[in-house]
Parts: sequence; structure tokens; C-alpha cells
Amino acid sequence: MKSPLLSLPGAVPAEGVDEGVAAHYGDLFREQRALAGGTGFVDLSHRGVVSVTGDDRLSWLHLLLTQHVSDLPTGQATEALILSAHGHIEHALYLVDDGTTVWAHVEPGTQDALIAYLESMKFFYRVDVADRTGEFAVVHLPAGSIAEVPQGVVVRETPYGRDLFLPRADLESYAEKSGPAVGLLAYEALRVEHHRPRLGFETDHRTIPHELGWIGTAVHLQKGCYRGQETVARVQNLGKPPRRLVFLHLDGSEVHLPPAGADIRLADEGPDGRKIGFVTTSVRHHELGPVALALVKRNIPLDARLMADSTAAAQEAVVEP
Repeated sequence: MKSPLLSLPGAVPAEGVDEGVAAHYGDLFREQRALAGGTGFVDLSHRGVVSVTGDDRLSWLHLLLTQHVSDLPTGQATEALILSAHGHIEHALYLVDDGTTVWAHVEPGTQDALIAYLESMKFFYRVDVADRTGEFAVVHLPAGSIAEVPQGVVVRETPYGRDLFLPRADLESYAEKSGPAVGLLAYEALRVEHHRPRLGFETDHRTIPHELGWIGTAVHLQKGCYRGQETVARVQNLGKPPRRLVFLHLDGSEVHLPPAGADIRLADEGPDGRKIGFVTTSVRHHELGPVALALVKRNIPLDARLMADSTAAAQEAVVEP
């Protein structure tokens, strides 16, 4: 779904899974500084939007999600995962309940599979699940923003800012009042700075929540009765995850960033050394320079010198060994 804001001056389209919105509007670092300073907005209208209505919506979702939502207060934002039977991450949902409806935004293109799963689990519960992507666009306002939120718009308030479920028809008029527009690359740079994982970027087919630091923020350890809960409890109580998320400071003298999927090796073992992880997201940050998130084997020492593809890298722990 192509955003009308791609017609704004300087807009350069994003590629891949984020196709449909602007990567930037001509000045990446200016846009990052604006966002970090609490001004501007980010067009996230390519993300999927799903709603759940009905009297049983919270008690029903509580049985399916990793998060404790049976008593979720109206207006309180949370995030949750759906796991496979083996505990691997399949979906990530960013939720809020407005008193009558649970609203969630999800990764672009994942809403159909999510809705299919939810529909298969309805049974006798009084719930209705709907794809609202065609009607609502997600807009992000950074922390500290004083931009006005239109009356009646559902908002997720988080430490990183506010996510608005804005009627898609109002997107252009909202942009005229609430600029400057900030591209997705700036949003991603701040996401990496804050060590926040993203489904499909920091995850692969075997990722479990412990590896990414999603325990506590998206997984509630005092609830059970959801698919994959046995794996979560076993790793939490009896062991350690096989991999861990790290934040990488990359050699700033390199012209190119190591791409997502680039192999990480121990520098002391040379370019033919064993692979001990891979880059998940790499960005250029307006203050930190080139940085990245990566998954590495849990037992790699924190002071080990690393190579991300051909770029020297030093790690900072996100998930402790």
C-alpha cells in the first residue's frame, strides 16, 4: 500500500519489506536529530493494522499471547508475541485497548497470517477479528513531541513516543499540520540505538524471546497457557538461550555498512574463521556513527574483537551471556 506522503518534496522510497513509505526526505541526519529532539512524525502507514472486538477480547487474547492482557487497562500500551509450539517467534503485536476494541499494529504483510491464526482459535469466544489496514494508518510521534493528536484517534503511549491509529483518509491533512516528515531510516537508527528488536530483522525461523531481550517487555513470566510457554519456562528456569542480541560499534572508516545477514567472525581467527553470528540491522547514527544489532553465540566473550563481514566491530551486551 503506497503512502500518499511519498509525494512530499525530497521523498525517497524505502525498499524491501518497508516498501510503500519514505526511507528519507533528503537529509537523513537532520531527520534523525529532529526525531531525537521530539519533533516531526514518521509515516508507518505500510504496517498492518488488526482490531479485535467483543466482550471476550482480552480474556481470549490472554490465552494466545505471551503477554498478560486479561486485565489490560484502557489506554495502556503493551507488546506481545505469538510463538510456535516449540517457542519460536511467529508474530509481534503492538497493542492498546480503547475500552471497546483492541488495536494492534504488526509488521508489513504479516496481518493476513496473523488473522488466519486468530480466526482458527476463536471457538466459542465472543470476539471479532478484522484487518483494518485499508482504513487506518500508523503514524509515530517521538518522545517529547507536543504535536496535537486529532480527537477520537486511538493512541499507544510508550517510552519511545506515541503510535497513532490515524484514519488513512486523514494522513495527508495530518502531515500538513504536523511536519516535518521524518523517514523510516531515521526511525530505524533510533530503534537500533535503543536496542529494540524487530520481527523479521532480529528474528529468524528459530529465534526464541530470550535471545532478543523480549522477556519482560513482550513476555510475562507469571502466566502460562499459551502456545510455546513450555519452552519459555524451561529456558528461563533451567538454561540459557543459544544466542544473544548485541549492539555493535562498527569501524567508521569503512564506506559501506555490513548488510543484514552478514557473517560475524572472531577477528583473531581471520576471514576464514568460524561463523559466530550475523548482522540483523545496520544503520548510520547521527551521533554514534555506524552501528548495528546482531545475533551471536551466547558464549562469545564480551571483550572479543569481532569482524562483521569485513568491518571491525566491538560489541555491547543487550542480552547478558
